[in-house]
Amino acid sequence: MGEAKRPGFDWRGVGDVLGMLVVLAALSALFGRFSDHFWSPQTVKTIVNQSADLTAVAVGMTLVLVIGGIDLSVGSVMALCGAVLGIAMVDWSLPFPVALLLCLAAGSACGLVNGFITVHWSIPSFIVTLGMLESARGATYLLTRSETKYIGARVEWLSHPIAGLGASASFLIALLLVAAGHVLLTRTVLGRYMIAIGTNEEAVRLSGVDPRPTKLLTFVLSGLCAAIAAVFQVSRVSSADPNGGVGLELGAIAAVVIGGTSLMGGRGSVLRSFLGVLIIAVLQTGLDHVGASEPSKRLISGAVIVLAVMADVHRGHWGASARKLAGRLRPGPRPS
Repeated sequence: MGEAKRPGFDWRGVGDVLGMLVVLAALSALFGRFSDHFWSPQTVKTIVNQSADLTAVAVGMTLVLVIGGIDLSVGSVMALCGAVLGIAMVDWSLPFPVALLLCLAAGSACGLVNGFITVHWSIPSFIVTLGMLESARGATYLLTRSETKYIGARVEWLSHPIAGLGASASFLIALLLVAAGHVLLTRTVLGRYMIAIGTNEEAVRLSGVDPRPTKLLTFVLSGLCAAIAAVFQVSRVSSADPNGGVGLELGAIAAVVIGGTSLMGGRGSVLRSFLGVLIIAVLQTGLDHVGASEPSKRLISGAVIVLAVMADVHRGHWGASARKLAGRLRPGPRPS
């Protein structure tokens, strides 16, 4: 038997990364021209340290989109997990490590419910997670009685910049989460199953592999990432706000799709999703610096989401055309 061929270099991925870096540079240059303070070290610290929660959510969203699903509940699940953390520390006077475990368990449980209903009853994840979006938000209001839980300095250390680094502990943990997500998706059997399920779930089933455990675990991981994001947000604002995370799912979807993850499943990159998060963070911070009104910011954010989806559709068309052309150009078998 001949030696198996190694996969070729991913020029398409390099092109996507370079394109995103160009967008980042262009946005930075644009906002730097209209705001003298945009290039200040404080602004850079703000962009970096306030993107930790969106980064965590984007990691989980990438995995869910890769298997061909979607998780619209991440914002509400994040608020619910923050409420659990706040109640555990304020009302029950539990130490932070114990409260943290309860927070992570709450997020994982929400993901488990999403995954179980989606897998067991074959209901589209869009519908299931939309229901969880409302249910988790309602549970958050009930648990907190619609009141903000002020935790104070016990969790603030996570969001404070580390001396000599400028980055906070929460951002560094978010980077570790990105690295773990990248390794999971590109270097493990589970990651290969995720991509295969998103590409052709029926083919995976016919090959003798049950896709249900992988799909279930993916939603659990998304809920866990939302819980980690809740810890980051609570540490940044020193409180658990029942209204926190509203619209976060849209920002996460935009960042992930900007990063090249397909809404149709089967293709995605956690590393490029992180670059998408940075683009969203630079855009939002830049709009704040130029004094954009809240309606204007929402209008621009909505336009970015639409443009990202359009780019994803065109990427799919270009990829199909390229594969078709490659098939035509590939030499046929030589006559014997």
